[in-house]
Amino acid sequence: MIHIRRGDERGHTQLSWLDSRHTFSFDQYYDPNFMGFRQLRVINEDVVAPGKGFGTHPHRDMEILTFIIDGALEHRDSMGNGSVIRPGDVQRMSAGTGVTHSEFNPSKTDPVHLLQIWILPEKRGLKPSYEEHTFSAKELSNGLRLLSSRKPSNGAVTIHQDVALYGARLAPGAQVTHQLDQDRYVWLQVARGKIRLNGQELQAGDGAAIEDEKRLDITAETPSEVLLFDLA
Repeated sequence: MIHIRRGDERGHTQLSWLDSRHTFSFDQYYDPNFMGFRQLRVINEDVVAPGKGFGTHPHRDMEILTFIIDGALEHRDSMGNGSVIRPGDVQRMSAGTGVTHSEFNPSKTDPVHLLQIWILPEKRGLKPSYEEHTFSAKELSNGLRLLSSRKPSNGAVTIHQDVALYGARLAPGAQVTHQLDQDRYVWLQVARGKIRLNGQELQAGDGAAIEDEKRLDITAETPSEVLLFDLA
């Protein structure tokens, strides 16, 4: 079964400096039908204006992944980490017992377009930690590349949950396949472009909750980028 969550049906927060779309209930947006999916709690698609950002704020007991679509985002946290991430970078912060951080668009001219993802950890009270990795365009092209996992390999970042996150950039006509093991679920998020998922059309901003499927065929109709979450 494939349940499509259309991008234009998501929650929406519009501020002078922030345009944010919420796949699941978040902050002032509440929909009892969209409280998360399996261990996924938040997928926010944010566009942050030049020179603006999220001031220092706290988190705890959450695995937070940040994925840049366009532009750059500057991160600083109470663990002493500071960096600027760009397309191809995957950033993971485990909030654990508590951490504060800020996120800021360092450009004076260009917005930053990103996905911020929250995943419930396998247990509470973890030690806060941080990790990031840059994946080349070649690594992401026309194949599902492991970006984050409980048991990472080949540069994937660690996540403290039974989740495997894959990413792919697809040229028009390119197809990738994902096999689902028994008792596994998938959330697919289209970051850009237009694809067909087992024959159903999805475009940028759309997501899909998938269960009781053995095989997923993803075919790009235009230059596309997708994230695939394989979930317990």
